[in-house]
Amino acid sequence: MALFDEEKQNKQLDDLHKQEEEQLVAVLAESKYGLPYVDLSRIGVDNEALRAIDEQGAREMKVAPFKLSGKNIFIAVRAPSEELLGSLKEDMERKDLIPTFYMASLASLNKVWDRYKEISLAESSKIGGIDISGEILAETAKDIQKMQDIEKLITEALEGKQIHKISHILEIILAGAIAIKASDIHIEPEEDRGRLRLRLDGVLQDVMFFGMDIYHLLNSRIKLLSGMKLTSKIAQDGRFSIMEKNEEISIRTSLIPGSYGESIVMRILDPKSIQHELEEMGIEPFLFSIIQQEIAKPNGLILVTGPTGSGKTTTLYAFLRKIYSSEIKIITIEDPVEYHLAGITQTQTDSKKGYTFLEGLRSALRQDPDVVMVGEIRDAETAKIAVESALTGHLVFSTLHTNNAAGVIPRLIDLEVNPKIMVSALSLSIAQRLVRKLCEFCKKEKTPTEMEAKSLKLVLDSIKEEGKDLSKYNIDPNATFKIFVAVGCEKCNMTGYHGRVGIFEAIKTDEAIEKIIPLNPSEREIKKVARTQGILSMRQDGVVKILNGVTSIEEVQSVVDLNEE
Repeated sequence: MALFDEEKQNKQLDDLHKQEEEQLVAVLAESKYGLPYVDLSRIGVDNEALRAIDEQGAREMKVAPFKLSGKNIFIAVRAPSEELLGSLKEDMERKDLIPTFYMASLASLNKVWDRYKEISLAESSKIGGIDISGEILAETAKDIQKMQDIEKLITEALEGKQIHKISHILEIILAGAIAIKASDIHIEPEEDRGRLRLRLDGVLQDVMFFGMDIYHLLNSRIKLLSGMKLTSKIAQDGRFSIMEKNEEISIRTSLIPGSYGESIVMRILDPKSIQHELEEMGIEPFLFSIIQQEIAKPNGLILVTGPTGSGKTTTLYAFLRKIYSSEIKIITIEDPVEYHLAGITQTQTDSKKGYTFLEGLRSALRQDPDVVMVGEIRDAETAKIAVESALTGHLVFSTLHTNNAAGVIPRLIDLEVNPKIMVSALSLSIAQRLVRKLCEFCKKEKTPTEMEAKSLKLVLDSIKEEGKDLSKYNIDPNATFKIFVAVGCEKCNMTGYHGRVGIFEAIKTDEAIEKIIPLNPSEREIKKVARTQGILSMRQDGVVKILNGVTSIEEVQSVVDLNEE
């Protein structure tokens, strides 16, 4: 007589129930929900995919991310309601991921959930969103007042016995860079060491060196957080974000291969860094009054020019903030949207989908806007539509790549804009550069050298010749020149500078300029006519800021030629 094996019987029943459940889910997936079915017991699960949704969230929602391929993430769900799928899609898109949904049984989901144990605490941050909590960030930043503090904390972390050492070092680097207001973090491999540098007020500063073992671990950690391929050795771009209190700080990561490894650059897009009011930007009073008049008009084209990194976007955002009200519709087309502004519709170009500045501008004009900001005018078609928009009752802000304000008109003519139309559309051309401000705590007065005095006198003479009153700029033309130099103290990270300010010039499209535009004038001719407008040129504005002790002669000379005629 056969013996009854209860354990074996229960196992067979359990297997049968599981099999029935799989069959039922497979039928429901196709017939009721229109989703593909997946049996996760038969396929491998990517640990990297698990970082997209934390374990608690996955269990609560009864979902399981199981595969990650580039930016595509595959997610299994138990009960696919519209609300759940919509919420997941939104969450993934915020992390720059494209979700594909499958339906799976509870047994399948359990198999994936068990894999969360394999991810160490050090690597449990969500992909596209590093979970340095506001508390940890603030706690770390408390000990960082200057750049040397970052080196000190990293050295202590390297010597300590902390379990998740690399995560802690990355926290220090990020918290430190944000605390001292650095714009970029550079981690570069050299022959036998890694190098950490921070860009402070536009200039790279060495922080410290560390072993190549630490560099390699940081490299992998940053790749994981940024959603990059770990094994790939080609150039890659990624991003992640840090929540600081209620503000999201985006970090854009770029890797390129070099002789000794990959150079890593993390750009910090801190919303606070762009929140400059127009009044704080260093625009001299006369030009400020002109800008205020022009941006208050209901239509016109205002162009800001300058090289990359000269603060053009900050200036345009300051314009938008100045004119914003709930009564007007403002649309921006940017590449990319780096900072979010409340109450303004911001769109981002996407060349893969054919959404260029041109297409963005065309689409924006169908949205009944009052003000449009186009990140950059790069081609003839965009230039023409921007000009036409300014003529049809829109206020248009944009940027253009020229060396100075006088270069705007010849550049637009090069882009095939009809000079007769341009006369009515173009309101104001502004050029700008950024210079570092001298540290108020350690700057030191000095008498300029003979060469420096000659350069300063040349510029001051040009201001007087053009009929501009030097006393308006707190300058006594008869007094001996006094200038200030950078020294360096703990308050300014021993650089001698703290913060940056713009030097500006502008040309208003007045009657005299209108007359010469149809004649296809050269930059020199435009400058000559514009001298009567009473607006300082960039080199004149720079000299005013030197003599007022705002910046140094070296800073101004690095961006404009003081000896130019």
